[in-house]
This record gives sequence, structure tokens and C-alpha cells, in this order.
Amino acid sequence: MAKKTIRDIEVAGRKVLMRCDFNVPLDSCGDITDDTRILGAIPSIRHLSEHGARLILCSHLGRPAGEVKPEFSLRPVALRLGELLEREVSFVESCVGEEAISASAGLQDGELLLLENVRFHQEETDNDPGFASRLANNAEVFVNDAFGTAHRAHASTVGVGSHVNESAMGLLMERELKYLSEELRAPQRPFVIILGGKKVSDKIGVINALFDKADTILIGGAMQYAFRKAQGYSIGESYVVEEDIAIAGQLLDKARQQGVNLLLPADSLEADSFSADAATSNITPYADGGGIRDGWEGLDIGEKAIEEFCDVISNAKSIVWNGPMGVFEIDAFSRGTKAIAQAVADSDALSVIGGGDSVTAVKKFGLSQRVTFISTGGGASLELLEGKDLPGVVGLDDI
Repeated sequence: MAKKTIRDIEVAGRKVLMRCDFNVPLDSCGDITDDTRILGAIPSIRHLSEHGARLILCSHLGRPAGEVKPEFSLRPVALRLGELLEREVSFVESCVGEEAISASAGLQDGELLLLENVRFHQEETDNDPGFASRLANNAEVFVNDAFGTAHRAHASTVGVGSHVNESAMGLLMERELKYLSEELRAPQRPFVIILGGKKVSDKIGVINALFDKADTILIGGAMQYAFRKAQGYSIGESYVVEEDIAIAGQLLDKARQQGVNLLLPADSLEADSFSADAATSNITPYADGGGIRDGWEGLDIGEKAIEEFCDVISNAKSIVWNGPMGVFEIDAFSRGTKAIAQAVADSDALSVIGGGDSVTAVKKFGLSQRVTFISTGGGASLELLEGKDLPGVVGLDDI
């Protein structure tokens, strides 16, 4: 879609409302543990500020379900953003109402203000027109740079657009669309998709959509066990959603019919408990009669799976990776994810990493600078790969 970007609009002296994706992970003390999404917004913030915009930033954080919950406040984001920009970032403890109106009215050209969490109001996710109008607060321009929420038709992603004179995408949104849409419209081959995570049903849309495009689809994470269960193998106490088993069986049949290489892990790393000090064992490959023992659960892909997956990745020319191979947060179950991350980094392929856990993994293993593009969107990335229109993009002004 040919949509305006912030390079196409004049912002000097104008009040600009910019939707960011500052939904960052926090630890128990309220400290930010990964500032990737904040870093992603900085190019647009700098561009708008340097061109004289009176910039008002808004975002959500977590799922406060329409209630004011201090643990989901954006104040830590304002502090971190100020550190990264090396300048003051004003913060107001509301996103609508007199306090927000007063704070935004006092902005001078080039200054910026961060509003409090928009999801402290139920009207945000309801895309309430009245709330959207109050949030716009007489802004002249709306900029959507929140790719991670572009698949949601909320007040701050879609509704505000009808209360401004112009709307455009930010530089991050532009880059996301470039890599996840334009670059993959006709990918160089072999085109390899790596999918992990818990539920097959979460990925069924993208798997179906990519059957006609991908050369190989690698399946890891907990979702692999639905496929193995569908094939009749023992999966012990491994995580599985009952409804996913039938879905997995249907996908296996479809892959066979269409000649798509849907490659499952040949083996798994099983553990007798979900803990860092659990006893572990690499199972005999499934094809040789292997399976996970009763009372044990699979928490990572196995040795043979790592070898086979890395071999496929080494020959790829285009790669999309969404979802880890195992419970990489625990070192004992991180080998599969680390090996895949290293293989992607070592490849000569155009590599796109999407989904929060995958991004966290490549950063944990120090490989984030060795992939082509790291997407800030999980669900939005998947919907774009499925070929769906994103409401947060559709509503922006055409060029």
C-alpha cells in the first residue's frame, strides 16, 4: 500500500500525536529488561522533533484491562527514552483529560511528551470514538509507528485518524512493511520458515498461507508435540493443547498433498521436571521408535533435530523465524534455540526475526547485529505474512 510516511508531511509548529509500541518487558522491580521497542521508535522521534513537531507520544503497556494499575505505568519508558535521546522527555500521568491537555498545550517546537498508558481506559480497546477524539486532543497530525499493534483496530491505532488533518506511518512501520511484505513478496529461494511457540492454532494461519510460498517449514517449540501426538508418538507430559492435535494432523496431510517440506524435530530433549536442575535425556529419534517417557516432558529440540535444522538453514536464501525452539530462558533447555540463532546469523540469507521471544533469544545470544531485520511485532508480523491487511496501516493517508 502506498501510504504517506513522515517524510511526506510538514510538521514544523504542528501538534503531532504519534502511536508508539512501548510494550516492553519489565522485571519484578519495574525495570525494563529489553528496550528493543523503545530503540525502534527513536528514528521517527528524532526526525519529527528535529523538524519542529510538537510531539505527543502514546502507547500501551501490558494488559491492565481498562484499569489504572501502577505496575503498567509508562513512567519507566519515559526515563529510558530520555536516557537514549540524551534529553528531557516530559511525562504526564494521564492520556486524556485536563492534565494531558495542559501538558500538550505547553509544548514548544521540537519538544516531546509521553502520555500515560492508553489501556488504562477500556475505551481504547473498544475503539470508542469519543475517547479517540479526546486522545487526539486537537492534534493536526497522527503518526502510527506502532507496528506491534497495527493489527488491532483500537482508538490509538485507528480511531484517532478521523480527528486529525493528516496521518502517516513512521520510519519503523515503513521498515517493517518493507521486510515483511515487499522483500518477501517474491523471496529468494530456498525460502525457509522457522516456527516455534506453544500453540499450533496461533500459527495455523501463517502456516497455511506459506504453504504456497515456503520451500521448508521447520517446526519447533512446544507446538511440535501436537504434531508428534497426531502421528501417534508418545509425548509424555509435554505441553499440548488438545484441539491442536487434530489441526496438526490436517496440516501434515496438507503438506504431503502439496509437496511442502514440513520438517519436525527428529528428536527432543526430555526432562523429569520444569526446572534448571532437572534430569535430562536426549530421546531416541521418533522415526526409530523414540518418544518421551511418561512423567517426563520435552523442553527443547534434540541433537539430531539441531543438526538437520541447521543444515536446512545453511542453504537458505530467505529466512523468517518466529518462536523459540525450547525453553531458552533456562540454560539447560537453550541449546536448540541458540544453535538455530547461530545458524541464521551464519547464513548468507536475508533473515527476518519476528516475535518477542525470538527477538529476546537473538539478543541473549549476542547475535542481533548479525541478522538482516528484527521485527518489533509478533501478532502483526504473522498477520502480515498471512497476507492480511493491518487496520493500523489501512487507515493512514494514501500518497
